[in-house]
Amino acid sequence: MADAGLTVRIDAAGNIFGRRAGSDPDARPILFGSHVDSVPEGGNFDGPVGTMGAIEVAQALKEAGVVTVHPLDVVVWQNEEGGTWGSHLVTQEPTERELSTVASSGKSIRDGISMLGGDPSRLKDARITKGMVHAYLELHIEQGGLLDKAGVHIGVVEGIVGLRQWAVTISGVANHAGTTPMPDRHDAMLSAARFTEMVNRIVTSAPGRQVGTVGRIQAFPGAPNVIPGRVECTLELRDLDDTKIQRLFDQVRLEAEGLANSNGTSFAFREFVTHESARCDSRIRAKIDEGAKAFRYSTMSLPSGAGHDAQNLARVCPMGMIFVPSVDGISHAPAEFSSPEAIARGAEVLMSAVRSVDTMRF
Repeated sequence: MADAGLTVRIDAAGNIFGRRAGSDPDARPILFGSHVDSVPEGGNFDGPVGTMGAIEVAQALKEAGVVTVHPLDVVVWQNEEGGTWGSHLVTQEPTERELSTVASSGKSIRDGISMLGGDPSRLKDARITKGMVHAYLELHIEQGGLLDKAGVHIGVVEGIVGLRQWAVTISGVANHAGTTPMPDRHDAMLSAARFTEMVNRIVTSAPGRQVGTVGRIQAFPGAPNVIPGRVECTLELRDLDDTKIQRLFDQVRLEAEGLANSNGTSFAFREFVTHESARCDSRIRAKIDEGAKAFRYSTMSLPSGAGHDAQNLARVCPMGMIFVPSVDGISHAPAEFSSPEAIARGAEVLMSAVRSVDTMRF
């Protein structure tokens, strides 16, 4: 970042910012960047493409002698994979419980901030509120296979989907697997199996790009010779339309009652994760599309099925995202790959978008 001519600092939340001055010292900054942290056994492209692409834009502007009106802030958000903590901490006031949350490293969020060079006692100094930032842009790999399958160069992101997760408890009656006749069983696992299939049927039968997943399941007492008396599983629903998520859940819950009645079991739902969807600014989307087409790159409008720091920034400023293809749609795995040519195209479109946003009024 320093080599690209940026003045680098670490904010109180542990995020890295690199500032490039604009011609108007009173203008609000344009933020763009991504993250560099990964998941266990992750790949090398989720996050670093957007981060290095942003630095390359700053470098290219320096080499070309281009000075924007607005100051430019290249940002590296900390701990995106652990819950978009870096961008969360600057756009919302964290609770004491959140700061005490222990991450996979064994450190609390508070300790992690200090480890990265931030100061958890001064988080208010890092706060970004509405009106402080002109716009936010983020380049990212798609992490899915739509662009790769279609042979399209650039994804113009419509928005980041909402996500809701429920802990589902299915209660039946534990009993001896050898002595209890099949008609007399209240088998929680049987209800869970039917529930899993039902979720898939409901989600796939509705038009759109919504997804639904039963991602974790455990039977109790969990012995081969005992009919499960209780099953605990999860339900996750994602879509760009938050009202559709609610409609799908209402249908799932209604059909679950019917499943329960069929064999004397019961369902209980407890929601434990809620992330509202975030729409990309339509004006920025248009500029991204225009910029890509000026380079003669093909484009596709699509939602982001994964969460990103842009989701938090959308609370405080206009936001836009640019996707480049992920080969075979693989992400969060060692085989994750985007070609150098695809990444270069994404960086070119990012620079075009930055220069376009610099001329826009919001």
